[in-house]
Amino acid sequence: MSDELAWLPGSVDDPLLDEVHRVVEAVMRLGGAVGWVDVPGRAGTGEWLAGIAAEVDAGRTRMALLRVDGRVEALGRWTRYAKETVAVNADVLQVMVHPAARGRALARRLVTALVEDARAQRVETLTLDVRGNNHAAMALYESLGFEAYGRLPDFVAVGDERWDRVLYRLDLRTADWPLRRHGGRPVGAGASTLRSSKRLPDRWPDRRRPI
Repeated sequence: MSDELAWLPGSVDDPLLDEVHRVVEAVMRLGGAVGWVDVPGRAGTGEWLAGIAAEVDAGRTRMALLRVDGRVEALGRWTRYAKETVAVNADVLQVMVHPAARGRALARRLVTALVEDARAQRVETLTLDVRGNNHAAMALYESLGFEAYGRLPDFVAVGDERWDRVLYRLDLRTADWPLRRHGGRPVGAGASTLRSSKRLPDRWPDRRRPI
């Protein structure tokens, strides 16, 4: 078995669409939490993939494709946040592995590649979310350094069923990044303090991750 990592180009031809749709369809038939409620048809996958390709062409998204013996078996992407003030960060989305190819550590290789690529593109923080019943995915992300920072109870809906949405982050910045981290301190543009007779603390806690 040989595998090869590639990146989605700014345009998608029919053979690539067929390969990607094969993975999406198989994952969704098993109820995968990758963004659809129902199994999409080839046309639906094509519309979704064309939108991602446009984002790739604009430099906002990078999608990794992992081929095994020449065929796409796993895929996933990171996408920068849309608002300018948070566009230095990105979200990992729709990581999926064809059911027939599971057990070969493809998801680990894929996510590792996404992390390394995001770091090379100077993404500062990667975020992602996981459906609360997907404990294997949570274990994978945690083993790669992602930290859970929040949980929205019974937030994900499929029909009348509800699951938690578990939120993760990975800080890619190192000590040599030319940044001034203020955390939650009331300094800089837009800062405000409470109008209260209570004395505000002289020193605000530094909530940065150690680096």
